[in-house]
Amino acid sequence: MTPRSLEARFGASLAGAGSAADGRWVVAVSGGLDSVVLLHLLRFGVEARSKLVVAHFDHAMRPESVEDGHWVEGLARSWGLEVRVGRALHPPSTEAEAREARYGFLDEVRRELGASLVLTAHHADDQAETVLFRALRGAGRAGLAGMAVRRDFLLRPLLGIWREELEAYAQAHRLSWRVDDTNASMAYARNALRHRVIPDIERLVAPGARRALVRLADLAREDESAWRSVLPFLLAPLHLEEEGGALTANRAALLTLEPPVRARVLRALVARMGGSLDESATRRAVGFVAVGGSGQSIDLGRGLTLRRDLDRLAISAPVPAARDRPLSIPDRGPGFGEAFLAGRDVHVTWGAVVEPRGHLTAAFDAERLRFPLRVRAREAGDRIRLARGPDHVTKKVKKLLLEHRIPVAQRDRLPLVVDAAGEVLWIPGVAHAAHATAAGGSLTIVVG
Repeated sequence: MTPRSLEARFGASLAGAGSAADGRWVVAVSGGLDSVVLLHLLRFGVEARSKLVVAHFDHAMRPESVEDGHWVEGLARSWGLEVRVGRALHPPSTEAEAREARYGFLDEVRRELGASLVLTAHHADDQAETVLFRALRGAGRAGLAGMAVRRDFLLRPLLGIWREELEAYAQAHRLSWRVDDTNASMAYARNALRHRVIPDIERLVAPGARRALVRLADLAREDESAWRSVLPFLLAPLHLEEEGGALTANRAALLTLEPPVRARVLRALVARMGGSLDESATRRAVGFVAVGGSGQSIDLGRGLTLRRDLDRLAISAPVPAARDRPLSIPDRGPGFGEAFLAGRDVHVTWGAVVEPRGHLTAAFDAERLRFPLRVRAREAGDRIRLARGPDHVTKKVKKLLLEHRIPVAQRDRLPLVVDAAGEVLWIPGVAHAAHATAAGGSLTIVVG
C-alpha cells in the first residue's frame, strides 16, 4: 500500500474513534520508528485542529536512554511542538512495571495540561502479539479482544496499520528514528513473540497467522460488545440493591441461569464492587450460589466475600479498619505526639533541635511553611513537588510509592507530612518536597 493510502486510513481511524477535534492531544513518542511516524502523520499528514504535545518517558533501563529523551526533545521542537519528558526514579524490573510507569506519566501530563486524549503508536503487529500472548496465558474472550482503538482517553489510531507500512511511510518521507537495542533481546516475552514465535508460525504452520490473530481480536471484541448489550436484561431479575458496603442479589434468579452465564454475571457484579475474579474464584462462586447455606460465606480474594443471607446473596468489601487519627503540628515550637494510621501508632517529635536517634528525620525552613502541619495517611490526589534539574515537577504520591516498590498493604500505613493547604512536604523514607526541606533548617521533625 502506498503512503497516501496509509494517510487516508489513518485519518479515517481518527474520525471513526470519535476523537475530539479541538483542545490538546498528548502524543507518546519513544523516539522509535512507530511513534515518529505517528507524530509525523499528526503534524504533517492529516489536518488536525488539536494542539499536539509530545510526551516522552525514560524508563532509565539503558545508559543511552537519556540521549533518546534529548533526541525526542529536539525532534519535537524542530517540528514546532511542545514537549514533556519524564524519567523513572528507579528502573522497572518487569515489562508490566515499565508499562504502568509509562502510562502513569502520560496520564499525569494529560491531567496537567487538561488534554482530551493520549495517543500511542500501537499498530496491527502489536495487536497480533497481544492476542497470542494472552491466548498462551489462557485468557478469556475479553483478553482475546486485544487492544481497543479507543478506550477512555487513550487512542491508538495506528492499530489497523502494519509495521511494514509504517516502515514504507518512514522511508518515503526520509524520517529518522532512534533504535533501542533491547527490542532485539529474547529476554523479553514480546520480543520472543515478535522475532521468533510468530515468524516461525507463519513459516511452518499458518502463513497468515498475524492477520488471523487480529481477526480473532475483532471477533472477540464483537462478542464482548454483544454480551454487554444483553447484560442489563440478565441483571434486571436479580433486583440488585446496595446496602452497608455490599451489593446484594436475588439468589433464585441467579440459579435460573446456566452455570457459564451465571459465572459471567457474577464477574460483572464483582467488577461493580471494584474487584475481579480469577478462574478458581469464579468456579467457587458459581458453586456457592447453588449449595451455600444461609449465613455461610466464601472468600473471593482481594478483600471481597460472597455471603448468603436467606434468599439474598451479598458481595461485600472489607470492613473498614478503625478510623485514622492525624496529628497536628501547630507551629515551630517543640512538641511530640502520636498519629494513628491504618491501625498503628506513629510517634512524632518536632522542634528547633531534635535528636534523630536513628529515626527518620527531616529538616525544614520554618519561615517557608504554612502552619499548622499535619501528619496523616495518603489521600486521593496527593502530589509532591520534586527537584528535576533546575526545575521542580509535581508527582502523584500514588505513582511515587509504586516506583519505590512499596507494597500495597504498607502504603496506607506510611505517614505523610502536609502543610495547611494540604501540600505534601515529606514522605518519610521516600521523598522530600524540593521547596520545603533545608539542611540545618529551623524546624526538625522525627518520625519513629
